[in-house]
Amino acid sequence: MGIRPAPWLGSLLLVSLWRLSGSASLLRRLGAHIQQFQESSSLGLGLDAGARALPKEGWLQQPLDPFNASDRRSFLQRYWVNDQHWAGQDGPVFLHLGGEGSLWPGSVMRGHPAALAPVLGALVVGLEHRFYGLSIPIGGLDMAQLRFLSSRHALADVASARLALARLFNVSSSSPWICFGGSYAGALAAWARLKFPHLIFASVASSAPVRAVLDFSEYNDVVSSSLMNTAIGGSRECRTAASAAFAEVERRLRSGKAAQTQLRAELGACGPLDRIEDQAELLGTLQALVGGAVQYDGQAGAPLSVRQLCGLLLAGWSNRSRSAHYGGLRRAAQIVMRSLGQRCLSFSRAETVAQLRNTEPPVSGVGDRQWFYQTCTEFGFYVTCEDPGCPFSQLPALPSQLDLCEQVFGLSASSIVRAVDQTNSYYGGQILEATQVLFVNGDMDPWHVLSVTRTLGPSESALLIPTASHCLDMAPERPSDSPSLRLARQKIFQQLQTWLKLAKELQIKNGI
Repeated sequence: MGIRPAPWLGSLLLVSLWRLSGSASLLRRLGAHIQQFQESSSLGLGLDAGARALPKEGWLQQPLDPFNASDRRSFLQRYWVNDQHWAGQDGPVFLHLGGEGSLWPGSVMRGHPAALAPVLGALVVGLEHRFYGLSIPIGGLDMAQLRFLSSRHALADVASARLALARLFNVSSSSPWICFGGSYAGALAAWARLKFPHLIFASVASSAPVRAVLDFSEYNDVVSSSLMNTAIGGSRECRTAASAAFAEVERRLRSGKAAQTQLRAELGACGPLDRIEDQAELLGTLQALVGGAVQYDGQAGAPLSVRQLCGLLLAGWSNRSRSAHYGGLRRAAQIVMRSLGQRCLSFSRAETVAQLRNTEPPVSGVGDRQWFYQTCTEFGFYVTCEDPGCPFSQLPALPSQLDLCEQVFGLSASSIVRAVDQTNSYYGGQILEATQVLFVNGDMDPWHVLSVTRTLGPSESALLIPTASHCLDMAPERPSDSPSLRLARQKIFQQLQTWLKLAKELQIKNGI
């Protein structure tokens, strides 16, 4: 069945994504593309006109600086509501937190947690993150404004929204509020329970990178091992072919102007390849393309799976030539570019800097400048391949990624190191002192190494799903879902039932 865009997605789907630079940008746009596909297709919302009530959009007035009572400035924060299955004032509330991009109605209509609402009688609310989507304060994205963008500010918004929404919808004081989130928003869900246990009863944190890290070399460790995983179509030959393809790209980059010109034409590059920094950006983008096939493996709307990527890389395996494997990488790049509506492969360092310096709110809602600011001031998360065992290129190296923070925001490498340490000190990293949090991860997801994958105690549990990719448990159910994914979703449901039973027992004990 073809894609049927939901009414509210029309303007977003028309946004051109053809000029995107940088590896992180490519991964983020892959994620946005997959989310849009799932929300607008029959596998996602699939809403027929009049078949069911549409989600309700609302706005909360939030303080710009929640930590300064004398600052009266405010901004409007968007939220979505699905009350179709709400059991009433005493029923549970599922609060789905937005992350580093627009939060759309699908967050409250289908997939996790909305699929659980009918059985559990829950009110489902989706809260967009400050400075992303349409929840951007007046004044744009200059440095004076961005100092109000952090996970701590976002958590203050969660607490404020929790109280305001309870009043607005006349939710009983005994109703349990359960936070949900995926990726960065998954970390926020866990931290919301950690910092506000009196407001948030429990949390489900999917693919949540709760440990900040400057040098995220572990990302490519997982990508490398996944390319060899036969359960998802990988093999040792596939990993070897990927390494050979990158070696061939580097050889051509070193072989002079004529070889660089030919490489540019074959890859459909947007600009010349004579600058070292642009060559590093190109190699980083190609690494992100391979990483994206692993990170989003098996998801509806993903341009490439590991099985498909390995098929392309091994198409010329019989002659074992670097050029044959490079041809497979080139075809993979073409598939991703077409899927994203990208006219050419952009890798200009100067263009990346210019885009990130742009203080105008983004049209597409992806939020590159905002998220890059958060990586520079809180998290790091810079993917590198400088390990001798990494099968890709050693470029771009960590210093060049840190230098981007200096070029765009004037932030030194030493300040980024301190910021990462402070984040882990403030939240606890992977040793989270929180109760009633369920961490859900897939072992094929490169981000699972920064999350919690082992149960830490009776009230802080973890699920590690074999062969599952990034936030796959949150996606709408499909007939092709693996038995392990189905079992994980059953365990999530059982955990929610346990929490709601506990909430009811506490109500009785307290005489509510």
